[in-house]
Amino acid sequence: MRRYGLLGKSLQHSHSQALFAQKFAQEQIQDASYSLFELSDLANWSAWSEAQIGHPEGALLGLNVTVPYKQSILAHLDILTPEAQAIGAVNAMRPMGAGKWMGHNTDGIGFAKSIRPFLTSKHDRALILGNGGAAAAIRFVLESLGIEVVHVTRNHDDSVRTIRFDELTPEAVRFFGLIVQATPVGTVPNVSDVLPFPWSGLNDEHLVIDLIYNPTETLFLHRAKSQGATVLNGKDMLFNQAQAAWEWWNQSK
Repeated sequence: MRRYGLLGKSLQHSHSQALFAQKFAQEQIQDASYSLFELSDLANWSAWSEAQIGHPEGALLGLNVTVPYKQSILAHLDILTPEAQAIGAVNAMRPMGAGKWMGHNTDGIGFAKSIRPFLTSKHDRALILGNGGAAAAIRFVLESLGIEVVHVTRNHDDSVRTIRFDELTPEAVRFFGLIVQATPVGTVPNVSDVLPFPWSGLNDEHLVIDLIYNPTETLFLHRAKSQGATVLNGKDMLFNQAQAAWEWWNQSK
């Protein structure tokens, strides 16, 4: 059995296992499985990964990586693809033999495919809420498209252009046609949580994206839509990045 899975800390919200189960059924892939692997931390990563490689049900051939490990897992990887190096985060991994792992990033590919049909000349400036692994991939994509990016964070970060949440005003929001919510805030089961945001700055010329896909409409998207903004969730990005990861796991080494 070819084994794959998702590595994270709390995965009750994830649709990845169902997505791959559907893929395997539709494509009649009978020799593969996809599991959820919850680790409270990465302290025992080496022992855990060695056990998975030598698992009696079959070797683990690929992992997706989600919150909160997209950046912290880098310390345990031996090789990074150019995409992962440029972004500074990974969401896909595969073993290279001799206990070594390679990291890759398909979040960028997934996001680019999902957003491209909706971009117009009005979206030449973007606010990204958050500064984690997913946000890094979003910044990489947007900057490659020539879109000016500023991160909104709790504290200033000298490594990127930032503004603090408590500094964000409706006037500032009107200046940015594209808003991307790239934190886990509002994910199942904490669906009543929402980031502080000056909603009155949004209008019908804004494109607002929440990378969360469960729930389908977060409170953040609901409030943005009530201001007239066009809204997108992260479902298409999830599908696109998963397909890209599958292709990468199974390409000729």
